[in-house]
Amino acid sequence: MTPAARISAAIEVLDAILMGQAPEFVLTNWGRANRFAGSGDRAAIRDLVYDALRCRASFAAFGGGLTGRGLTLGGLRAAGGKVDALFTGEGHAPAKVTAQDEGSYPLGYDALDCPPWLGPRLESALGEEFAPTLRALQRRAPVFLRVNLARITREDAQIGLAEEGIATQPVSWVHTALEVTENARKIQASHAYQTGLVELQDASSQAVVAGLYLTPNMKVLDYCAGGGGKALALAARGAKVWAHDAFAARMADLPARAARAGQRILITAQPAETKPYDVVLTDVPCSGSGSWRRDPVGKWALTQARLAEVCTLQAQIMDQVAPLVRHGGTLAYVTCSLLTEENEAQVVAFLARHAGWIGKTQKRFSPLQGGDGFFFATLTRI
Repeated sequence: MTPAARISAAIEVLDAILMGQAPEFVLTNWGRANRFAGSGDRAAIRDLVYDALRCRASFAAFGGGLTGRGLTLGGLRAAGGKVDALFTGEGHAPAKVTAQDEGSYPLGYDALDCPPWLGPRLESALGEEFAPTLRALQRRAPVFLRVNLARITREDAQIGLAEEGIATQPVSWVHTALEVTENARKIQASHAYQTGLVELQDASSQAVVAGLYLTPNMKVLDYCAGGGGKALALAARGAKVWAHDAFAARMADLPARAARAGQRILITAQPAETKPYDVVLTDVPCSGSGSWRRDPVGKWALTQARLAEVCTLQAQIMDQVAPLVRHGGTLAYVTCSLLTEENEAQVVAFLARHAGWIGKTQKRFSPLQGGDGFFFATLTRI
């Protein structure tokens, strides 16, 4: 496919997404319906689509409207691309640019692709880092690997990946992490991945597990396990890990992933039956504002009502797991949010509701470090 034909395909996909369809669903269906498109074409179209979704407000301004055409035009203009050379109307290229496609320079929160109602809350939470952080969230997320240190060193993993054409560099602030700098799309077919020597996992997510005090054979519950990335990281540190999720189907692949990594994860629907635990990790549902690079649709879909709902759910989860922690044990509260009401305010409210608990540590991980935005707090039951 020519670059212009790829843009036409991205316009088609974006229009379907703007009508309410999920990006992965639309991209998959487009690929099935257009078998002529090679893997390189599909990857390029995917990148165009996700770049436009991350920068929806600013590209719409540059491109003259919130449509697939407007977003792709805006993306080209924002990058200084040659619009007239691609929007020619010839062959499979999109139609020529007209006066109706005239755009304008994005202003205010639109320039940062920040939902206006969230802007003041994020400015309050982030202070001087507000604008730099929002700019970081406009770009594609780096790809990180967690090295399974129970089976291989980070250095040897890096060498093995390089032999398969996958270039990486160590992440200075988390000892298990490698950042992929070349050929990220080769990872899942690599020997290191298929044999459980490395896993795809964001660096901040790895840093959360690295920040927990653990000793071998500690009883640990990953209460909101999802796909199980943190459960696997906990097991790699020698913990005896139980995994639970309110939607058990999310953990469907976890037994196979654990077997591949040479680990054992105990999946439980009733975590209270095996209490108490030395550590309970709760990576709770949240706004996802720290990971908008990976889920840009979630950014624009978030509402004040939904934020209030997740804040209520977060508090409920903390209350539910508190009795599962042994005296002297740790409750780890984690979000991938940048908002104070989901982070520090939840810890303060929990301590006000529960006597016999003390706050131990709190830490924020910023997208400016390279990984997703995360909040991590530990509380001790006394």
